[in-house]
Amino acid sequence: MRQIYVRRCDDADLMTAIRWRSDFDKHVLTVNCDKRGWQRTHSDDEWNVYWANVFSVKALFNPETTTQRLRDDQFVNHFPNHYELTRKDLMVKNIRRYRKDCDKESHIQYYNATANGSALPTAPLAPLHDFVPTTYLLPTDYSLFVEEFRKNPQTTWIMKPANKAQGRGIFLVSKLTQLRKWAAGGGGAAGASGTGTPKDKNPFQALQLREPYVISRYIERPLLIGGKKFDLRLFVLVTNFRPITAYLYEDGFCRFCHENYTSDITELDNLFVHLTNVAVQRRAEDYNEVHGNKWSIANLRLWLECTRGKERADRLFDEMKEIVIVSLKAVKPLMINDKHSFECYGYDILIDETLKPWLVEVNASPSLSTTTDEDRMVKLRLINDILDVVVPPNLAEVGSRVGTSWNDARQVGGFKKILDESPPTGGSFNRKPSEGALQPSRSRLQW
Repeated sequence: MRQIYVRRCDDADLMTAIRWRSDFDKHVLTVNCDKRGWQRTHSDDEWNVYWANVFSVKALFNPETTTQRLRDDQFVNHFPNHYELTRKDLMVKNIRRYRKDCDKESHIQYYNATANGSALPTAPLAPLHDFVPTTYLLPTDYSLFVEEFRKNPQTTWIMKPANKAQGRGIFLVSKLTQLRKWAAGGGGAAGASGTGTPKDKNPFQALQLREPYVISRYIERPLLIGGKKFDLRLFVLVTNFRPITAYLYEDGFCRFCHENYTSDITELDNLFVHLTNVAVQRRAEDYNEVHGNKWSIANLRLWLECTRGKERADRLFDEMKEIVIVSLKAVKPLMINDKHSFECYGYDILIDETLKPWLVEVNASPSLSTTTDEDRMVKLRLINDILDVVVPPNLAEVGSRVGTSWNDARQVGGFKKILDESPPTGGSFNRKPSEGALQPSRSRLQW
């Protein structure tokens, strides 16, 4: 097991003045804040760093429920409308719109180059990388979905609530009758009659859904390791949306299904085959508590280099980084860019057998629960490095006029800056590793 080295703060008086508040009683948060000498508080107002749930953040930024503005010495771990990226339906809408805007811009550039007689490209600029599976919003897009389904009747689709996590409410369908039966039975909805729906009618018309759903083309040929399906959880820290300042963490992990993968329609209901969520897989009878069905990103990269070659592995990792960058740019115009906010997003990415990465979803509150020793170490380092990036050492004393984006270091701990739209400055405040923070040894993963 790796050793953890603790470096005490150089100025304990400054550090102990920082007060932190949390809606979560998580070991990885408590250890990191205690090691820094911070003081925990349950006060609604007298705090400097607040690790809040999304409901608290909604109330915190709601002008109807709060009249007090946040001070320069107060930081919170969500942007006010983070859901533009983290709700599945809004994520799809925003990326669609961004792709359309980029395609339009590429054609305008091509037209202008042609009209001006300048050096001409041979064709319009290439369309933006397509990384979201074909997705429809229900009930709004039901007719469009049916049209697409009838073009490819052998395709399997995956149905998800737009605003839930940990695999809740997800199921697979391969026939329209399954979807009609679900809607007629009131699945996820109130007030369904249960009497069925005529073949060509929208089964959602008379249905008042409690929440919107998305239905996406299921990736039926995922990359398998040891016969099992897996996806990746990447951690992305954003400290600013205008201009965007974003970091990618080196220590993500792979989450494996418990049972061997099959696309047989008789196994569509077997969640241990199809859903990688830890909350689902932990329910398997012989779930392994030692490794928790997880692999480090470093192990995945080594496996890819050995089986597909270093050049192909490098290209895959570059494409995953591009997915993160494009998705952030897609929501940039919509985000409320509050200087008191930062956010660590959990990106879930699936790789198919051709090594094409697909964005599955983005999580606003990636789990801080730990299921294995290695998981605990990764998340201890993650929280440590988030606080290093975001919190100035003298926050409680002088605050930060620029907010959470004060730190312009290119790399802090395991976080490497992948997108920085801010104008260059004369110098760089490259702070030391966190005073009183956990200082683990690392194996560097180069993105």
